[in-house]
Amino acid sequence: MKSKKIKMLSLVLTGMFVVGGLTGCGKTEDKDTKKPAAENKKIGMVISTLNNPFFVSMKDGATKKAKELGYDLVVVDSQNDAAKERSNVEDLAQQGVGAIIINPTDSDAVANAIQVANGKKIPVLTVDRKANKGDVVCHIASDNVKGGKMAADFILEKMGGKGNIVELQGIPGASATRDRGKGFHEGVDGKEGVKVVASQPADFDRQKGLSVMENIMQATPNFQAVFAHNDEMALGAAKALKGKNIIVVGFDGNDDAVKAVQNGEMAATIAQQPDLMGSLAVENAIKVIKGENVEKEIPVDLKLIKK
Repeated sequence: MKSKKIKMLSLVLTGMFVVGGLTGCGKTEDKDTKKPAAENKKIGMVISTLNNPFFVSMKDGATKKAKELGYDLVVVDSQNDAAKERSNVEDLAQQGVGAIIINPTDSDAVANAIQVANGKKIPVLTVDRKANKGDVVCHIASDNVKGGKMAADFILEKMGGKGNIVELQGIPGASATRDRGKGFHEGVDGKEGVKVVASQPADFDRQKGLSVMENIMQATPNFQAVFAHNDEMALGAAKALKGKNIIVVGFDGNDDAVKAVQNGEMAATIAQQPDLMGSLAVENAIKVIKGENVEKEIPVDLKLIKK
């Protein structure tokens, strides 16, 4: 009887140890398999307009880099409308993106969109055009002032140091308009025998470049060169000037402009690398999401394309 009681006690104790051991293992397993918070793999990109080959190329470069690095890039088109730009940022914030890349419609008006992202604690990067207000962690762009000066130097060389020049400006208020114009005027203002006879905005648009150029030809027929703040306007101007011996220089280096240079319809273009801009924007957005430091401004090289 005594032996039987000892056996039963032994079985009870063994069971307690087994249950305790299993419970302990369960606790250890929970602790070991507890995962850290998942990294946000979604990035928003707000493009000023996709009705421009330059920005399409920028989008393509960004999309390719995001796919390569395993991130989801959500691209939205502001259609050159600052109100839509703000709405796009609000939508991206609702989707829970980890960072927003903005190519501003206007350097001043974009502040409203950036304010939305800042309020939601979503880091903002700008590309091509700067933002004059708001908290921006990184700006990726060409040196537009340098590019404007490159265009001026090329035109002066082609004109033999003397002549009249027409300037087609971009969207008023855009940093690219301001900076390219600044560099251009640094190169031509005060030069003896050189005069800018007309400066009018054509909003970075090809059709407007054509119509504005036609109007200038009527009002100011005596000029030897045209500097357009982007290739779209330059291509419009070149169409209006077809058959005339006028030096036309654009800015961006898009495919149509490069072909126009090769065909002799344009004299040159100051080539940016929009695909590289998009790629660098995504790379730096990912660094920001991961909590890594990024440069406040990242320059992208320019080059003169001529025949």
